[in-house]
Amino acid sequence: MNVHVTKTVPIEFIQVVKAYCKVRKGGKSAGIDNESWNDFDKNVEGNLYVIWNRLASGSYHPQAVREVEIPKKDGKMRKLGIPTLRDRIAQQVVKDYMEKKIDQLFHENSYGYRPMKSAHQAIEQVRQNCYKHDWVIDMDISKFFDEINHELMLKAVAYVIKDKWVLMYVKRWLEMPIQKQDGTLQPKAGKGTPQGGVISPLLANLYLHYAFDMWLTKHYPQASFVRYADDIVVHCNSKTKAEEVLEAIKQRLTEVKLQIKEEKTRIAYCKDYRRNAKYEVVKFEFLGFSYQPRARKSNRDGKSFKAFTAEISQSNQKKIKAVIREAKVWSNTTLEATDIANQFNAKLRGWINYYGKYSKVCLRNVLKMIDQKLIKWLRNKYKTSFSKSVEKLKMMKQEQPKMFYHWEAGYW
Repeated sequence: MNVHVTKTVPIEFIQVVKAYCKVRKGGKSAGIDNESWNDFDKNVEGNLYVIWNRLASGSYHPQAVREVEIPKKDGKMRKLGIPTLRDRIAQQVVKDYMEKKIDQLFHENSYGYRPMKSAHQAIEQVRQNCYKHDWVIDMDISKFFDEINHELMLKAVAYVIKDKWVLMYVKRWLEMPIQKQDGTLQPKAGKGTPQGGVISPLLANLYLHYAFDMWLTKHYPQASFVRYADDIVVHCNSKTKAEEVLEAIKQRLTEVKLQIKEEKTRIAYCKDYRRNAKYEVVKFEFLGFSYQPRARKSNRDGKSFKAFTAEISQSNQKKIKAVIREAKVWSNTTLEATDIANQFNAKLRGWINYYGKYSKVCLRNVLKMIDQKLIKWLRNKYKTSFSKSVEKLKMMKQEQPKMFYHWEAGYW
């Protein structure tokens, strides 16, 4: 292959190949050009060469982003922007380059979409902070990805990375218009980065690094915080300080062209056996977990006490039960139990690996629905009684204890 390119941008072909390998493992949704991975892979080397050629010569221009909507917890719709496969690869190249230079600048309590950081680490840090601080600001930024100000975003990029070509490409991606579902193109009007773009989480972290993390650390060093992308909790030692910090945060967000979502922002009290003041809000949610007072037994003497702990939230329990309940396999008695296991095991592994860290007992109660549905399915399949179906399920567990992942993991 001829690899002679007039290079004005220091990007090597191998960087594009590595970016492709990363992006290829992710989402399959096509962009506005309807190109699928199967289409792209028919001439993968040639297609990657074209992307590299254009990136390295500074002539790469992205296409518009395809808008899709997915339901949110509150029943409203969340808008995602799906770039083309080629744009996702190109974004990954620049993201990898930027990340190596700027990730070490980020605050240690910023956990979202960062190398060597995880949601579980963020959840554990919140748990530890709740032991140390009595009060929590549970805050929600309104339409964060839609409201990121381009001028401030580019100012932050230019400040941390001196390569002008990086700024050029980030600017082009920020300015990509949105193709609405009716086919019309909507310009960006100086704000927003598509939630669905490969580079968007890194840009979001950079924006909030200066807009929030460094600002809070400078002005309120006694307050602790944990941030996972735009999901933020702030811990304070008193209700008065929490109220003061929350008002200051609102003012700060206004300065950086953002705002609090008032109906989803609250101050909560970490009530437990040591902390018994009267306050109506004693619960908050973070990354799918609910932090609230719960009865626990002491390992020392077995006595019950009140602890402020994390468990899978009620809303996520309902989501999992809905997935189990609405699966089409339960109405198909021509299947075998192994077919049903194959349908659920990937989901079960994901639920258990994520929520099981702090919610084993609670999650076990949720996953009992699988066995309950299996008993009903066995009754229909074999035209037998409830008690005989229960016995058959027990035999299945004894004979094939690894058939379902939750059996293997001890969640039954």
